Amino acid sequence: MLELKDLTFTIAKDGEDVALIDKATLSVPAGHFMAIVGPSGCGKSTLLKLIAGINVESDGNLYWNGRDLSTEGDLEPAEIGYVPQFSIAYDQLTVEESVESVVRLRVKTRGRAEFHELVDRVLEQTGLDALRHRMVKVLSGGQRRRLSLAMELVTDPVLLLADEVTSGLDPKSEHEIVKLMHALSRKHNRVVINVTHSLANLDLYDSVLVLHEGRVVYHGQPRALDHYFSVEEVEEIYPRLAKRTPEDWQTSWEKHRPDYYIALRSAADAAAKERAEESGEGESGSGGADATRAAATPGFLKQFSALFFRRCRIFARDGGQLFLQIAILLGFPALVILFALDGVGETRSLSDRLPQTLAEYQQEKEIVEHNLNLGGLVSGLVMFQVILLTLMASNNAAREIASERHIFEKEKFGGVRPLTYLASKLAFLGMLVVIQSVWMAVFVQNICHIPTVQFLPQLALLLLVNAAMTAVCLGISSLAKTADQASLLSIYLVGFQLPLSGAVLALPPIAGWATRPFISAYWSWAGIMNSLESSFRTAVDRVTETWLAPAWVCFAVLLAHVAIGLFLAYVGVKKSRWD
Repeated sequence: MLELKDLTFTIAKDGEDVALIDKATLSVPAGHFMAIVGPSGCGKSTLLKLIAGINVESDGNLYWNGRDLSTEGDLEPAEIGYVPQFSIAYDQLTVEESVESVVRLRVKTRGRAEFHELVDRVLEQTGLDALRHRMVKVLSGGQRRRLSLAMELVTDPVLLLADEVTSGLDPKSEHEIVKLMHALSRKHNRVVINVTHSLANLDLYDSVLVLHEGRVVYHGQPRALDHYFSVEEVEEIYPRLAKRTPEDWQTSWEKHRPDYYIALRSAADAAAKERAEESGEGESGSGGADATRAAATPGFLKQFSALFFRRCRIFARDGGQLFLQIAILLGFPALVILFALDGVGETRSLSDRLPQTLAEYQQEKEIVEHNLNLGGLVSGLVMFQVILLTLMASNNAAREIASERHIFEKEKFGGVRPLTYLASKLAFLGMLVVIQSVWMAVFVQNICHIPTVQFLPQLALLLLVNAAMTAVCLGISSLAKTADQASLLSIYLVGFQLPLSGAVLALPPIAGWATRPFISAYWSWAGIMNSLESSFRTAVDRVTETWLAPAWVCFAVLLAHVAIGLFLAYVGVKKSRWD
C-alpha cells in the first residue's frame, strides 16, 4: 500500500515559499490503478515526482507498506517504474534492442535463455512482439508509449508511475494504453498511477485523484465524480473547480473523505478477493507478497559494456554523424599538408666568416629569409594540427551528454551508476581521440616531415591536446542545460584557442600569463616546438616572441586539463537534471 500524509512540496519564488503540493493525504492499496487529473499547472507531475523520489518533499510523509520512505530510504530502483513524458528510447535502435538494453542495465539475469525469455515476455505483455524489429524512429505515438511501458516492466516493478503517457494520442490509442495499464495493475499486486489531463476512459481506473492548485480535492471511485462535484458530465469538473478557492475545495474534501474511502476500500477488497480466487491463491493472494521483491542490479562491468556497445551501435547507425566524422578524419589532415606538399625542407647554415662582397651578403640574406620562412611554416603547421584537433574534440564531446540528458536521468533513476555512464563515454570518446590524433600525426608527418627529434613526443602531445579539449567539452556537455548551449560554448572555447595561444601574434605579457593556463592549444604547440631539431628551434625562436614552456611542463598542464575536464564531467553527471 502507498500512503501520503500531509505531503508538501514548496519552492522559493520572489523571496517567498510557494507550495506546489499542499498537504496531500491519500492511500492507494495494492493491485490498484489510479488516475491523477486536474487542470494544467495544478501539480500532477510534481506529485508524481514526489512519489517517485525525484523531488524531495518539504514536509509530510510518504509510506510504502508501512515503511516511511522519507526517513528509511526510497524504494530500490527495481521496485519502481517511472515513465516520463519524454521518450526514453533511442531512435537508432529497434524495439527489441531498446528492451534488451534496459534489461542489461537493470536486471541481473542467469544466462542467455533467461535474458531472452524476459525480453520476449515483456514484448508480448505490451503487445510489441510483432514490432520487435521495427526502428524506434518510425513508431507511432501509441507504439512509443507502449515501448516506454515495456522498458519499465523488465524489473516487474511493484509501483509503476506514468506521466502523461496518453498525451497527444488519438482516442483509440489512448484507450488501448489505459487498458494496458489497467491490466498491468492486476498483476503482482502492482500499484499503477497515471497522470493525465484527459477525463476519458475514467471507468477503467479504480480511483481518481483530482488536484486543484496543488491540493487534493477528491480521491474516490470514478463513478462518484459527477455526484461529488455536482455536474452532469465529468468534462464539467474543471470549470466547476474554478468557481471555488482551492482551500474551500480541500476543506470540503477532508470533511467527506471518510465516507468516500469506505466505498473505495470495499471495492478494493472485493477486487483483491476476486483476483485471488482467479489465481487460485485464496486470501493469501492479496497480501502483497510480491511487493517486497526486487531484481538485482547488474554490476559495473555489465552496465559499462551495455552502455559502451549501445553507444557504438548508435554511432554506426547515425549516417550524418558517421559521414561527418569520416569527412573530418580525411579532410582535416589534408588541409594541413596543402601548405607543405613537398615537405618542410631543410634549414641552411650561414658561413662562419663575414660576407665580403655584395653577392655574399645577398646569399646570407637569402639563407636567413629561408630559415625564417621554414620556422614560420613549421610553427604554423603544428598550430594548424593542434587547432584542428581541438575542433575535432569539440565535435566529439560537445553534445555527447547534453543531447541525451533526459534519457540518462531516467536510466540513472533506474539504477545506472553515474560513474559507469561516464566511464562508457570516456571509452567511446577515447577511441575517437586515438584514431583522430594518430591519423593526423602519422599522415602529416609522412608528407610534411615536421623536424622533431623524436616522433613519439609529438604524437603524445597531439593526443593530449585532443584528449584535453574532449574532456573539457565533455564537462561542458554534462553541466550545460541544453545540447545547443553546450555546442555553442564548446565552439567559443575552440575559437579562443588560436588568438590566445600566442603562436600567431604574441600577446602582451600580462594577458599571456593570464590566459595561457587555460589554452590547451598553446601547451601542445609549445611542447612540439621544444622537441624540434635545434636548427629549426632556432628558426622558430626568430619568428615568434611567445615564451615556449619546457616540454615536461606542457605535458603536465595538458594532463591537468584532462583531469579538470573529467572532474567537471563527473560533477555534471552526478547532479540531477530532470527539468
